[in-house]
Amino acid sequence: MRLGSARTARDRFQEWVEAGVWIKLWQVLLEEYDELEGLDWSYLSVDGSMTKAPLATVGEKKAAPTRRIAASAGSNAAWSRRRRAPVGVTVAGANRNDHLLLEETLTDIVVRRPKPTKARPQGLCLDKGYDYASTREIAARLRLTLHLRTRGEEAKAKRRGAKARRWVVERAHSWLNRFRRLLVRWEKKASNYEAMLHLACATIVAGQTGLFG
Repeated sequence: MRLGSARTARDRFQEWVEAGVWIKLWQVLLEEYDELEGLDWSYLSVDGSMTKAPLATVGEKKAAPTRRIAASAGSNAAWSRRRRAPVGVTVAGANRNDHLLLEETLTDIVVRRPKPTKARPQGLCLDKGYDYASTREIAARLRLTLHLRTRGEEAKAKRRGAKARRWVVERAHSWLNRFRRLLVRWEKKASNYEAMLHLACATIVAGQTGLFG
């Protein structure tokens, strides 16, 4: 089956990137997921991952590896009744620390996050790499209950065999890395790589809802 020339495919892809097609697809599927399964906002988990970027450039200079920060909705306790879904993602150079991208990741969640209440608080699960005063300020401003072990506390918890709630976002990174297009960033333009991430997140959410079998 003929799919058209490579140039036509590239041009159409760029048009769709500029129109925000991929992030809109992700958003629509998340809304459908919320209607069918119910997004569980009781815990948000955020963590970062780095990928190689052999061709990425900033200006005329070769860029450092890409840092990818993702947010997932869902709680450890809800495994038997609800799945998890990626709800936000941010891309930056590897020279940016994870905690510097936390607020951007949380404010760029692609669907509306309900307001936390006393009856329904919302937790934010982070690892020791986010142990900064700015993290606490962001959590307070966004009315999120912070679940953050300090560097010493996390080491003690691991020795006791404790399992962190943020494993759901670590699994989300694992899912994303199964897309060969994302495992190594070959796109020179950050917007193209982000579009591929949005498409991958949409694909994950579609699989969680079972919309396509």
